[in-house]
Amino acid sequence: MKEIDDKIRVTKMSGEVVEFDQSKLRNSLERSGANEAVIREIIEKMETLLYDGISTKEIYKKAFRLLRRTSRPTAARYKLKKAIMELGPTGYPFEKFVGAILSHQGYRTEVGVIVKGHCVNHEVDVVAEKDKEHFMVECKFHSDESRNCDVKIPLYIQSRFLDVEKQWQARPGHDTKFHQGWIYTNTRFTADAIQFGSCAGLMLVGWNYPKTGSLKDKIDSSGLHPITCLTTLTKSEKQKLLTMDKVLCMDLCNQPDLLKSIGIGDLRQINILNEANELCKGKI
Repeated sequence: MKEIDDKIRVTKMSGEVVEFDQSKLRNSLERSGANEAVIREIIEKMETLLYDGISTKEIYKKAFRLLRRTSRPTAARYKLKKAIMELGPTGYPFEKFVGAILSHQGYRTEVGVIVKGHCVNHEVDVVAEKDKEHFMVECKFHSDESRNCDVKIPLYIQSRFLDVEKQWQARPGHDTKFHQGWIYTNTRFTADAIQFGSCAGLMLVGWNYPKTGSLKDKIDSSGLHPITCLTTLTKSEKQKLLTMDKVLCMDLCNQPDLLKSIGIGDLRQINILNEANELCKGKI
């Protein structure tokens, strides 16, 4: 198979221009579950579609269209990052999604709660607790991939957490518990944000951060995919389900009548559920 990364330059979201790296395309296709034959076919077809200066966004669109023709469930996994962006425009579905991931990891979770601090009450996105661990989790959702969490975010969260922690430590049996503030984002942290978070003892989880245990890793390991992944649902249908607090493909797998409740016909219900069940395999 001919290499397609020779002398092709790619424009990233940041505006930075880098050489096209075929291995990154291959890795993303492998992560989506595409088999070797499909991967080779898509890479060969992409050879005729790439041009010098092409954007990473355009590469994604072209690869996604090719993959969707082969396997919708595989295409659904491939579009995971974009699907997380589609959980907006409010951040609440993302909070629900993060709560579901933590619940899958064995934490008892509450989403969107008022927590009493030492000085004032705080609206906290997710509270997670397991054994001797007690976490205050703040979720920073961005619908624009180019937006990052700068140092102001962890500075603000840390001050709130310290107020909450002081109150938590006063509870009976909490003096021996490990309390920590967490920040989840679907984009990235700036270098200063990471430095401050590390220094202050905050746990930061971004799309690709940390190297092990990033948001992408947690979704891959849990198998919990947002309904926005589904290629068989329209944008308006996804929004209807999100307004019903249904954020996971698993919600459809467990409650197939949800599709009928938003006016989807029998034949399309079958196609949608087939795709959802493929993504939910082994997780129901």
